[in-house]
Amino acid sequence: MTKTITFAIMHFSVAFGVTYALTGDIVVGSAVALVEPAVNTVGYHVHERVWERIRRYRAARNGRARRTPMPLAA
Repeated sequence: MTKTITFAIMHFSVAFGVTYALTGDIVVGSAVALVEPAVNTVGYHVHERVWERIRRYRAARNGRARRTPMPLAA
């Protein structure tokens, strides 16, 4: 989860910087910096969880299953 949070901070900064550079408007830059990275961060977290499940499925299929289950809530 720490990786996701640091990614979100970096993404907020980039989104604001790019939008502000394109529009010159702090309000628009702030709005985009709050909405787009928040949605993208949730997508990133889901993406990471899906790939972890795929990795575990492949490992189990090949006889190398882990004993610890993946938590459902983060």
